[in-house]
Amino acid sequence: MTAHALAGSLADDGRRRVFAAVVLGATGVREVADRAGLPAREVVTALRRLADAGLVSGADGALAVDAERLRELARAPRPARPAESREETVLRTFVCDGVLVGLPAQRGRRRIVLEHIARRSFAPDTAYPERAVDDALRPWCADGGSDHVTLRRYLVDELLLTRDRGIYRRV
Repeated sequence: MTAHALAGSLADDGRRRVFAAVVLGATGVREVADRAGLPAREVVTALRRLADAGLVSGADGALAVDAERLRELARAPRPARPAESREETVLRTFVCDGVLVGLPAQRGRRRIVLEHIARRSFAPDTAYPERAVDDALRPWCADGGSDHVTLRRYLVDELLLTRDRGIYRRV
């Protein structure tokens, strides 16, 4: 069983209440039902599922938490997560659901966020009037992490957009 499967076993409120009653010493279905405040039928179903998951052992009158099984799960190594690139980490921190949460103070991180916004908002070598640039940047600022004017200025300062007589182009 993985930690994910364990969490799934305890995701249901009724099963958590039944598990808690067993942890606190209830040894029979009637006692578990009384402590958990659930009907006996629901308790029996929850106990069956908890037993199938290896969390509870024993029959009616001898219910117990399988502490050794829980220790095994706690000792099991975590599955390796694929390593995130620096860009992914920065974007996950500062961009949420396509909205800018805030602009990083550190220039390198800010550059990563600005490059992402430029790539997503503007096609290369396409002319954009200032109003179109503002319209493209406003959705990024919907959460109040920054304003579209500041964002536009940073994009120009970082040479991600060029400006000539009110016309912008992505470089």
